[in-house]
Amino acid sequence: MSSNEELQETNTEARFEFKKEEASAFKSEKGLDEETIRVISEDKDEPDWMLQRRLRALKQFQEMPMPTDWPEAPDLSEIDVDEIVPYIRPDIDVRGGVDDWTDLPEDIKDTFDKLGIPEAEKNALSGVGAQYESEIVYQNMQEQWEEKGVVFCDMDKAVQEHEDLVKEYFMTEAVPPSDNKFAALHGAIWSGGSFVYVPEDTKVEMPIQAYFRMNSEGMGQFEHTLIIAEEGSEVHYIEGCSAPKYSAFNLHCGGVEVFVKENAHVQYSTVQNWSKSTYNLNTKRAIAERDGRMEWVSGSMGSKATMLYPSTILKGRGASDNHITIAFAGEGQDIDTGAKVYHNAPETKSTIESKSVAKDGGRTNYRGLVHIADGAKNSSTAVECDALMFDNESTSDTMPYMEIDESQVDVAHEATVGKIGDEDIFYLQSRGLDDDDAKQMIVSGFIEPITEELPIEYAVELNRLVELEMEGSLG
Repeated sequence: MSSNEELQETNTEARFEFKKEEASAFKSEKGLDEETIRVISEDKDEPDWMLQRRLRALKQFQEMPMPTDWPEAPDLSEIDVDEIVPYIRPDIDVRGGVDDWTDLPEDIKDTFDKLGIPEAEKNALSGVGAQYESEIVYQNMQEQWEEKGVVFCDMDKAVQEHEDLVKEYFMTEAVPPSDNKFAALHGAIWSGGSFVYVPEDTKVEMPIQAYFRMNSEGMGQFEHTLIIAEEGSEVHYIEGCSAPKYSAFNLHCGGVEVFVKENAHVQYSTVQNWSKSTYNLNTKRAIAERDGRMEWVSGSMGSKATMLYPSTILKGRGASDNHITIAFAGEGQDIDTGAKVYHNAPETKSTIESKSVAKDGGRTNYRGLVHIADGAKNSSTAVECDALMFDNESTSDTMPYMEIDESQVDVAHEATVGKIGDEDIFYLQSRGLDDDDAKQMIVSGFIEPITEELPIEYAVELNRLVELEMEGSLG
């Protein structure tokens, strides 16, 4: 039987919920202190400037309070960094990952085989990276793009081989450690992730994907993604994430920085399927220059609690931003997502479309900010938040903040909250569907504007994950 046939016979639930016995080449002690930072930096053979940045971020983390004063914020009281293992280097001979799938250890290769990564690479991708625990284990880029100067490598390698670019852009402007407590935590303990550089006037015609897998119980994953799209370039980056369920909590605290230069276009898509023992707390931000175009497409589900608000700073005239988000919360889940856009230049444009589904007492929340600065004339923004609830125990909130300091602008906001009506279910049942299939069809139609923005393989996967969430089968 071929690997593709085996993949087709593996159902989605089994693909995400399996676990492997932990096998590591290096594992740090629990907790976070200066000695831990130095040990990790030494294990990575980092230059001194990166170590000093880590130590400064650690100091900021220790001095900053937890975000407990946010209205209706998810409960983060269970998070104890001293109980987290911040760094696990997987047992693989080649640091920075192999470039031939067959060279991976069998247990790691089997993990990503089950997740469908090799098949996705063969069928639809320009390049793919796979992170297991704290480090990239596989990285490959099609030769046609390498010949054009496109760089796609893991962040640890980028620190060594593209030092000037990393030194200039890494957590200096888009996501400084001072941004929030979890950005500071990330800056201190980051490991792995992706570095993407697209030269001027180069259009990468097929998506690039990175997949992040947490396998060990009680660990933290802190990958960093840095994308630089030079003038007139174009790239679509897709991120997938998953972790099996454990009794102890896991922490995912990634960082994403995207730089969209003049007349460039970047789409960043993510489908996150963490387990209900995972706290998902990321900081993601893009900076778009004149006529630059940034797009965020996010699907978030599975985690115990998520706080995720991708943001974009439109700093050049004519720059634009588009956010599309789907969040799904079931029993015991608090999914707090949204978007932030800063209009800092004239004639900038943003659209935000948020879709959320809550069932079995789960909670979803849209928390967003649109700021239009004084002088950002003729800018426009439109925010649309739609929530769908299955029962009276579930809740959905909308918390939009609008800070408008310029009078010559166009601002619109719309929010709707609804329940699946008995008459809708009855109508579909009269057409031959049972109750579950009728509900799934309604939800699929509800999230269609988001799945339309994804390549077909990922749209199918997202729909399947939503179906499993509705069945209560995940996490």
